[in-house]
Amino acid sequence: MSFELEPGAYTPTPDADLLVDRPEVLYAGADAPAPVAPALVGYDRLVLPGDFPDPTITKIGDTYWASATSAEWGAVFPLFKSDDLVHWELVSHVFPHRLPAWCDSQFWAPELFYEGGKVYMYYTARKKGGVLCVAVASADRPEGPYTDHGPLVGEAAGSIDGFPVRDENGVLHLIWKNDGNSIGKPTPIWAQRIDEATMKLVGKRKELFRNDTPWEGNLVEGSALVRHNGYFYMFYAGNACCGKYCTYAEGVARSRNLLGPWEKYDRNPILTDNEVWKCPGHGTVTEKDGRWFLLHHAYHVNSHEFVGRQGLLSEFTWNEQGWPEFVNSSPQAAPLADVTLLNVTDNFAGEALGLTWQWPATQPPHLEVADGHLHLGASPARLGAIVAQRTYSATYTASVQVDTTGLGEGTFAGLGAVGDPYNALALVAGDNMLQLWHVKMGKKQRLTEVLLEPCSTLGLRLECWGGSRYRFAYSLDGGLNWEPIRTDGFAINGTYLPPWDRGVRVGLIAQGEENQTATFSEFRLRNQR
Repeated sequence: MSFELEPGAYTPTPDADLLVDRPEVLYAGADAPAPVAPALVGYDRLVLPGDFPDPTITKIGDTYWASATSAEWGAVFPLFKSDDLVHWELVSHVFPHRLPAWCDSQFWAPELFYEGGKVYMYYTARKKGGVLCVAVASADRPEGPYTDHGPLVGEAAGSIDGFPVRDENGVLHLIWKNDGNSIGKPTPIWAQRIDEATMKLVGKRKELFRNDTPWEGNLVEGSALVRHNGYFYMFYAGNACCGKYCTYAEGVARSRNLLGPWEKYDRNPILTDNEVWKCPGHGTVTEKDGRWFLLHHAYHVNSHEFVGRQGLLSEFTWNEQGWPEFVNSSPQAAPLADVTLLNVTDNFAGEALGLTWQWPATQPPHLEVADGHLHLGASPARLGAIVAQRTYSATYTASVQVDTTGLGEGTFAGLGAVGDPYNALALVAGDNMLQLWHVKMGKKQRLTEVLLEPCSTLGLRLECWGGSRYRFAYSLDGGLNWEPIRTDGFAINGTYLPPWDRGVRVGLIAQGEENQTATFSEFRLRNQR
């Protein structure tokens, strides 16, 4: 059983061996079959495939809600819901259209908090021209709309990874990390009281602990607290989070009182690498039917930084000494048996772009979806206007059809592998030719050009192997036959594409003056093992 993604639907499917009787969709769109909740056995699994770092989770009524880091991609902070912790539906975003006026980048580490019929989203972002701050937004419903209340704290070294919690007397506090590692200093975890009427920090801050043991390296971060049997437990991450040489792991500390003293577990780290997943950490605790889980991220060993940090659900229990121990000692979610179940198909039906499409956060696209086409307004900036999809495996093929008849002079429409607007490989059409662009650190080089025969619709295709080797092709007959773009070697090296904290996207590109438009149809993304 397999499902292809339609516009607005997100339907990755886990390894059938992990499910009780049949594969089920993880994300379900409005037109997808209703998921059947499996029995709670073998619960450790990949639940947010793709680039979803620093996931957060909370329960509101009978429904679980989750979000994750957006970094430099909009729409900012996806909002998922689930009835069973396994099957997740993407329903909205915290900031779907406009960014808060005070910030412009590094949208990290959201934390959902629900009380008294109100939903709060604590998050990290960089102040315009300034430092990283912890801020908060609120909504009457978990799906939004959200009202931003601005930053709570922003220290000189930066403040990140905010987590709200009530102390033993019911007083609300913010827990956060000083980003000292960014300037070669320690990383204390702070606590300070929140004035609930003004949503501001008041009183004196208190250091809870800092990175002072070898496994933690140059930082501790990603605090998530839960109260159990008279203790506050803080799950936290240590060491290098991201990229090819990451050393991340998860630890835990506890205290009878929120402000300490805090005791770190002498068997830390409690969550480490295994043969499938690398650098686990930065998660949030939840409970279901008396069982305990950490929703956290990790890199898959086969795709690593090219796909990014993916969302895993790992079960833990409490040992005789009252410390958490993971059921499998490390995250044991199996690799997907059939990654083709994560294939994406978008025929641009309806009147709106599907929720899974992304764009550079500070460059929201001007677009229209109508009659099975995406009309993407061009931009002269950098790579141009971009809308993109996450990738799910290290080896994949993507294709799209481009209407070349409507391309104005100097306007290019294309398909590319995009790390960010400064780093991409793209095949673009315009001015009666094809160009293969190599963009690295903002510098664009044309690797080759091909004169085009007249055609109304042009197919563009990219193929990727192992996350880093790319080939491109084009079709003049609707995709029945493909002509490869000739380059010096068999494939182009795309190792440089992923930023340190993000995976590669497959993007549609419209480069040109703002009064120009590129028209696309029949987007496909096909994964391979």
